[in-house]
Amino acid sequence: MKSRILSLAMTAALIYSCSPKVVPAPTEAKPTVVAALSPELAEGKNLYENNCAKCHKLYDRKDFSAEEWTPIVMRMQKNAKIQDAEREKIYNYLTID
Repeated sequence: MKSRILSLAMTAALIYSCSPKVVPAPTEAKPTVVAALSPELAEGKNLYENNCAKCHKLYDRKDFSAEEWTPIVMRMQKNAKIQDAEREKIYNYLTID
């Protein structure tokens, strides 16, 4: 009985290993177009990445609307110990279209 089960398992493994494998055709990666940021927006992005990532993961700008970002940025200003001008640059970066 054991030998039949063993031979059946080996036959199944042989059939599986010899069967043709379906490999998906490679698709061409479409180039991502990244819009150039103005110097102020680039500074806001830099401030966001360097200050906010110290304490938590960075959220995508599109995760929240401009109205939702307002209290978040205001609340986090104290934690990050940033000036009002820096907060505005971060907010402007987060709310660009």
